[in-house]
Amino acid sequence: MDIQQEQLNKAAVANEVPEETLKEMYKAGVHFGHKKSKGHPKMFPNVFTTKNDIQIINLEKSHKQLGEALEFLKAAASKGIVLFVGTKVSSRKLIREAAEKLGIPYAAERWVPGTLTNYPTISKRVAHMEDLEKKKLSGELKKYTKKEQAGFEAEIIKLEQDLGGLRLLKKLPGVLFLTDIREDELAVREAKKIKIPVVALVDTNNDPTLIDYPISSNDDATSAVKYMLDKVAAAVEEGQKTAQKIHEKKIEAADKETK
Repeated sequence: MDIQQEQLNKAAVANEVPEETLKEMYKAGVHFGHKKSKGHPKMFPNVFTTKNDIQIINLEKSHKQLGEALEFLKAAASKGIVLFVGTKVSSRKLIREAAEKLGIPYAAERWVPGTLTNYPTISKRVAHMEDLEKKKLSGELKKYTKKEQAGFEAEIIKLEQDLGGLRLLKKLPGVLFLTDIREDELAVREAKKIKIPVVALVDTNNDPTLIDYPISSNDDATSAVKYMLDKVAAAVEEGQKTAQKIHEKKIEAADKETK
């Protein structure tokens, strides 16, 4: 019996996870962890078994953790800003596309130190970037020499690369979602320092106790990250819709009071 069927059989007995869901997670490669020698001791409870020296994640636990994380994200998105973070090359495009579709801030190229802990300064840098972009668009920069214009152009490109995804971060976020806590360790540290909760994918080589809502998952394979990110994005969108309904009800109530 292969490992997939073994997990499916155990899940069927427990009757907690639909078989089709587990098959989807297997197909996406969510279950693949790291070599046993690289495994973090605190992740052992989330490991189903080891095959060919590779740790296999317990997908029943992943499913449960994902469910808890999604409920939290729905509530968070209905009240405040969710910031997506994923600077690893395999995650960048996915993070950028999902965040832009939702209209939320993100960090995909790199985590700029102080994004959370020195937010006022970062906010000023974003404002400076947008001011330069407006001046370029209006033609105001043409009054400068070609050398100076080239300098402004290079600055705009650099600022856009570092801070472009933070345009919509008009205040500190209510929660962070990360696809790789090792790659973006600084983001986790900053969030913990100012007590912003973190939801994140946690592979077998990382410490899940660092995260408020860890989701045991392969964080390297694009297919696994996409599977999880699609679920997360749907939860955030649902929370946004709830927020919109609440906003509309408030406007409706205010209109009635003025009549």
